[in-house]
Amino acid sequence: MKTLLCLLSLTLSTFAADLVTHAPGDGKAAFTFDKTAWSTDEATRRLPIGVFDSGIGGLTVMEAILKLDAFHNDTLAPGADGVPDFADERFIYFGDQANMPYGNYSAAGRTDYLRELILKDAVFLLGRRMWAAEPHFDKPPVKAIVIACNTATAYGLEDIRKAIAAWHLPVIVVGVVEAGARGVLESKAEGGIGILATVGTCASGVYPKTITSTLGLAGRSVPLIAQQGSATLAGAIEGDSAFPDSVASYALKEARSLAEAYRALNPSKPLESIVLGCTHYPLAEAEIDAAFAQIRTEAAWKDLIAEKRNFVNPAQLTARELFRELARAKLRLKPGEACVLAKDVFYLSVPNPACADVKLAADGSLDRDYKYSRMPGQLEREDTKNVPLTPAMLPAPSAKLLQDRLQAVWSRLQAAP
Repeated sequence: MKTLLCLLSLTLSTFAADLVTHAPGDGKAAFTFDKTAWSTDEATRRLPIGVFDSGIGGLTVMEAILKLDAFHNDTLAPGADGVPDFADERFIYFGDQANMPYGNYSAAGRTDYLRELILKDAVFLLGRRMWAAEPHFDKPPVKAIVIACNTATAYGLEDIRKAIAAWHLPVIVVGVVEAGARGVLESKAEGGIGILATVGTCASGVYPKTITSTLGLAGRSVPLIAQQGSATLAGAIEGDSAFPDSVASYALKEARSLAEAYRALNPSKPLESIVLGCTHYPLAEAEIDAAFAQIRTEAAWKDLIAEKRNFVNPAQLTARELFRELARAKLRLKPGEACVLAKDVFYLSVPNPACADVKLAADGSLDRDYKYSRMPGQLEREDTKNVPLTPAMLPAPSAKLLQDRLQAVWSRLQAAP
């Protein structure tokens, strides 16, 4: 363990190595977990699957997982069998709502703090500690972690995988970016590619790099790729009061900016594929498509935007990857086995007003300047706490989006203990 941690220090920043060292413990202290949960193969198989995002956008990935029927459950062979592939599994969802949007940390020069937040998300899923009025320790750990956030995948996927290896845990980790690149490949569209994502995801360059690699390995030529990073659209979709305009208005602004970025590349083919590079964006796909359609009515844009756009939503491919990885690691429940959870559970982070020197906005959220000025390394400081998510905690627009478009998730959220 010590040797592996030394190797980690060569590839991770100091804060990450410190957190990797700090996290294995009794599971009672903040940002720690107890390694005994994975003591046997059977104990590991009976654990739930963890899914996390910076807010509720990752529920689009969870919806795809819950509805997936792409394999035979008995033989694991490809093909639908009429039974959802994860019918017997249970899930823990975590949305780091108090610290969102993740995509803005890089613009504020706080990428190291973002990476710490992402590792802390993984530690929460691995641990038993959660909050009600005070800390409780009855949340089960997980056997798999799905990073249902494009920004978190871009900045934290490798950190989490290296940490899992250092901790010697039989836990698999799946991210959404590789799935999005495979979606571009499988679409077979030949026009230009637009990445609509958060500021942080675009700043990382992870999508152009991964798409270029994926298409190149498949022997495909790589079309022109343009990016547009939004600091507003995810918050608007969630109903954040800091973004008071309609989702449609924000979508129109971002679609026009993406189209302009594509035009600046002097393309010979129209913009055809739009990668929804933030898990919130599938909830507003109709508004985004309508925005491109509106722009295309202008003569200057008719030949630069395809009449029919191909939207790439990484969620379903992420669900397929999760199934394959669980099967490969022999972590799917065996016949007769049941998960330690009877029902899925959902958690959300909220500000912790009891934390010394924490600064809150008028609505009780973390003050924006405070949020984006924090530094990593304060592992004893808990300025947010992770509490059970109930439907009543969701802003009305977000609740309506879930009811209308994510029925499987909405049903399980209502039934959650």
